[in-house]
This record gives sequence, C-alpha cells and structure tokens, in this order.
Amino acid sequence: MTDRAAFLRRAGLSLALALGVTLAIVAAAGAPPIDTLAVMLSGGLGSGQAWLRTLSALVPLLLCGAALCVTFAANLWNIGVEGQITLGSVFCLWFLRDFGLSGGLPGELAVAGSLIAAMVGGMAWALLSGVLRTHGRVHEIFSGLGLNFVAMGVSLWLILGPWKRPGMASMSGTEPLPAALWLPALGGKPMSLWGLVLAVCAFVFVAWLLHRTFFGLTLSAVRQNAMAAERLGLSPKRRMLAAMAIGGALAGLSGGILVAGLYHRLIPSISGNYGYTAIMAVLLASGSLRFLPLACLFFAVLTVGSIQLPLSLSLDSSLAGVVQGVLVLTLFAARRILPAGLGGGRP
Repeated sequence: MTDRAAFLRRAGLSLALALGVTLAIVAAAGAPPIDTLAVMLSGGLGSGQAWLRTLSALVPLLLCGAALCVTFAANLWNIGVEGQITLGSVFCLWFLRDFGLSGGLPGELAVAGSLIAAMVGGMAWALLSGVLRTHGRVHEIFSGLGLNFVAMGVSLWLILGPWKRPGMASMSGTEPLPAALWLPALGGKPMSLWGLVLAVCAFVFVAWLLHRTFFGLTLSAVRQNAMAAERLGLSPKRRMLAAMAIGGALAGLSGGILVAGLYHRLIPSISGNYGYTAIMAVLLASGSLRFLPLACLFFAVLTVGSIQLPLSLSLDSSLAGVVQGVLVLTLFAARRILPAGLGGGRP
C-alpha cells in the first residue's frame, strides 16, 4: 500500500471513529443522532440561501484561520483573535460614522477606508499582546484572553453610551448604517461577495508569505529554535511582533466585514465566537494551509446548520457546539490511537 493510500485509510478510520463517538454523545443528550446531523447539514448546505449563509460564516473563519496560521508559524498562540475582531469592528464603525455619515467621503471610499481602519484596529490590539509577550514576558494566551474581555467591554460601552441609538440605549446595537455605506451584497442576500473575495485574497497572501518568502522562512526558524534564530541575527522579537501585527490586521478585517457587509452596525458580541471556532479549524487542519479552507467550511456548515435545530427538532442550538467539540477532540485522540503506519505505509 502506498504512503498516500495509507494516509487516506488512516484519515478515513479517524473520521469514522470521530463520527461514531459524536453520534453516541448526541444520542446520550437525548437527540436523534442521524436526524440531528441531517438537519445540521441541510441547514448549512440544503438550499441556495443556506449556501449563502454558510459562505457568509466562512469569511470571518477563513480570515481568522489565516491570521492564526501566521502567528502559529512564529510559535505564538494568538488566543486574543476574538478581541481583534471586536476592535476591528469598532474602528470600522468609527470611520464610517466620522467620514461616511458626515459626508466627508463618497460611500465607496468611506467603506474602503473603514476596512483599512478595521485592519489598523485589529493590528493595534494584537500588538498590545505581542509587546507584552516580547518585552513584558506575559504569555500571549493570558494577555489575549484578558484583552478579549476588554474589547468586549469597550464595544458594550460604545453601544450603550457614546454611540447609542438616538433617545435610547439598546442591546440590539447601534443605529443601522445607510445602504450607501454597506459592502455590496450578493443578489440582495445576507452575503457580501467582496467579503469572500477579500478572505480568499488574504488566504492566498498568507500562503505566499509563509511558503514563498524569506520572512516566512525566518518565522519557521523562530518557531523551531528562537535562541538559535537570535544568534543568527534574525531578531525573533521583531519577527514575533510582525506576525502578531499581520494576524491582528486579518482578524480586524473580518470585524470590518461583519460591520460593513453583514450587520451594518455594531452589536454586542459581534465576533460571534468566530475567533475561537477558527482556532478549532486550524487545529483540525493541523496548522496546514492546504486543509484550512475545508476545516473552515466544515465549521461554517455546523455553525449555520445549528440554527435549524430548535426549528426542526426543538433542540437547543448549543448542541452544535457540543458536536464540534466532540468531533475535534475525537479526531485528535484517533490520530494518537491509530498507529501511524497503519496499512503498511507512513502518513
């Protein structure tokens, strides 16, 4: 058996084991296993409208997944990606309010500028965590988690305070933006084609950056051995900060697309756990850019399909989170349980 065939066989066995365990967990939760998975798949892929919603969820997941691949390449755990999405959305709306609503810029230029502002916001938030890591010896996991809560607090303060709707403060978000300040939608549906184009371009850029440039090679050297990289004059701290800046900019861009292309306002928890879900997607893809789009699509389908659980089966939509977690954990366990040389070859 060839190496490729052995790898596919092992992957198939891992997936079958993960699916079996997941169905058992769903049954233990009191839900019909096959029907639950069928509803989730149908909700994410069963119609043209479902596909558009899935692609809409794929955009922030792909952007955040690409951002995480850059920081992981420098051996950094960018857990603060949720906060970077939120700050990106805040900066995006700030730009649209100050330069779009005021008439200072035409609508198209205001939207383009708001996306750049979103990238700046996400980058600045990520650099805070990066500076604490490189100069304050604060692990990026702890600083990232802390900054996530701060970012959420900032967005809530703006929604209920300075940017509240005229005459009222509502948890439904700020005043909706006029259509002239939206990213163009695809056929009037809740899906921005420009958002998808930007996400694909960002993914291609990251693949080129990590695999075709000297910068990507230096990130790999820093990940392998930071001390050796320092002695070779590669400035690991500077490389780490650059990786955080690029990752933060991509996460911030996803926040900008959520404001300008989907919600058209700032809402509480606008990040929608896309950052944490992207972490699972990257782990599922084993950090490989080759498999990242498929992993992101998988989680996008589950995220969108879970909305149908309360409607079709009277189940809580949070069951989708259980399904996602069990699948990922079982896949990781299966890789350890199943021998690497199963089938006569190496994976």
